[in-house]
Amino acid sequence: ALYRERIEEELGIICRMGFAGYFLIVQDFINWAKQQGIPVGPGRGSGAGSLVAYALRITNLDPIPYGLLFERFLNPERVSMPDFDIDFCTDRREEVIEYVRGKYGRHSVGQIATFHQLKSKSVVRDVGRVMGMAPQDAGRIAGLIPEPVGGKAVPIKTALAEVPQLAALVETDPEARAVIETAQDLENLTRHAGMHAAGVVMSEGPIWDHVPVFCPEPGVIVTQYHKDDVEAAGLVKFDFLGLKTLTVLDVAVKLVNKRPDRQDNPLDLDTLPLDDPAAYALLQSGETSNVFQLESQGMQQFFKHMKPDCFEDIVAAVALYRPGPMGADMHIEFAERKRGRQTVKYPHPALEQILRPTLGAIVYQEQVMQIAQLMGGYTLGGADLLRRAMGKKKEDEMAKQKATFVQGAVERGTPADEASYVFDLMAHFAGYGFNKSHSAAYALLTYQTAYLKAHYPAEFMCAALSVDKEKSESVVATVQEARSMGIHVLPPDVNQSAVDFTVVYMRRDGGSERRPLDRPACENGRMRDPYEPRIRFGLGALKGVGQAALEAIFEVRDPVGESGEIEHQPFTDLFDFCARVDLRRVNKNVIEALVQSGAFDEVHAQKGVHRARAFEAIPAAIEGGKKRA
Repeated sequence: ALYRERIEEELGIICRMGFAGYFLIVQDFINWAKQQGIPVGPGRGSGAGSLVAYALRITNLDPIPYGLLFERFLNPERVSMPDFDIDFCTDRREEVIEYVRGKYGRHSVGQIATFHQLKSKSVVRDVGRVMGMAPQDAGRIAGLIPEPVGGKAVPIKTALAEVPQLAALVETDPEARAVIETAQDLENLTRHAGMHAAGVVMSEGPIWDHVPVFCPEPGVIVTQYHKDDVEAAGLVKFDFLGLKTLTVLDVAVKLVNKRPDRQDNPLDLDTLPLDDPAAYALLQSGETSNVFQLESQGMQQFFKHMKPDCFEDIVAAVALYRPGPMGADMHIEFAERKRGRQTVKYPHPALEQILRPTLGAIVYQEQVMQIAQLMGGYTLGGADLLRRAMGKKKEDEMAKQKATFVQGAVERGTPADEASYVFDLMAHFAGYGFNKSHSAAYALLTYQTAYLKAHYPAEFMCAALSVDKEKSESVVATVQEARSMGIHVLPPDVNQSAVDFTVVYMRRDGGSERRPLDRPACENGRMRDPYEPRIRFGLGALKGVGQAALEAIFEVRDPVGESGEIEHQPFTDLFDFCARVDLRRVNKNVIEALVQSGAFDEVHAQKGVHRARAFEAIPAAIEGGKKRA
């Protein structure tokens, strides 16, 4: 009955406000993406609070168990467009945009412009260059301007007032003064236009009938309006965002499901139990590198301190570990209460059911709305308007809202002084409050990555390495972590490695991967003796080995036979390698990178050839290969 009532209520609001078509458009491209195997996030932003969105498979988190509110997403008392933000696998996001172009017409789908401004440091450098100042001198002046604060550039005027060296330079150096004065005239003007990383718009008919456009490349239309202006012009906006974690999860699950012990029982992230002890043990340990949102040392320490043991703890932690709540030490207070070192207190007995998941603290925007509804008699739509007013802190509006809240509370049996206290508390914490719908959806990704790392560490770390294979620093750090976890990371091998990192199963008694593992001994779904999973380094992660070279290597090593199956034809040594590959694509630099990485060590070990000797033989091997070509 609860679900039926909620669905009917949401559908009524959606249809009355005329947004049924919007939901169906989003449902269409998200479910198309899922059918194509493109990873899609469980939800992002306030849209995760809609049960209709969950039923349409737009989101993947049931909002009912976590008290997520539809009115936080679409307020029937405030006419505004709904705004679904959708996370896609970074590598395949463009496929979804291309699908939308194909379905609704290339002239009716476009991306949104961004306008990059001349900020203090950059405008000084630009003006200095135009005025003929040496780059190092312009850089020296720009260097005296403080770094951005909270993501916002420090204005030149502020820098002159706060940095004595800059003020003195302007006073004593005419050239510097001319640069600074001109830079101040140009500061904050638009420097150039770009394309928004996520924003996509649709229109009825060609977009250029509604707004001016430009085409940075054939077939790509970009509005000349900013994201805040396109909706006012009658365009419908969507955010197609790329999230690397979705790619890691997708790769990891595919690796897990290749395991012999999983072939008859494939892992499905959508059916994971949210109370798994091993996942919470990992979170409590603080060993959460590569776990979504928990990679920073600060977050790791917070989780070690807090000791989360249920999903609601993760949701709260995601909301609390932000500058506002942290500045008020709310995260520390929550952790102390969680550990039983501080008494859980509620500001009013009637609020216990709302604040129990957050141990008495007002953490979420939705809690402000629920308190207004329960104590003040607000509708949830009216409560959302109250939440917005509290965020803006307009004194006259706040006074009106407080009078309304207190009156409603008194009518429901709460003394005026108690109601006034609760309202002031709400107003105080409203500035810190976070959207629980977003926090819950992202907490699900945190939990899923923790679960995989706890139960399938080799497969999970292998996926993380493959996704970041072109980022050397990340690869080095992840390899070190994998080894610290007891996972063997095997070197690259010209005959065994794939482009990506792979998981292989090795015998503990020294047997090699050449003997395939038919069905490893398992216990509760976990690997045990006599085999263990190891990670084989991918050739695509080697510096200096590009895509063209990789294609040339695999064309001859793993050709597709007449039957359509791959016929593995390993290289016997460096000379055989150079004789078979296309040396126009696999040049000397590539071969040197392969040898230096140890990719030929295994094949040469059988012949007693060490790496240094193989490196010396490269010119002769290349020359021999050219003669045989």
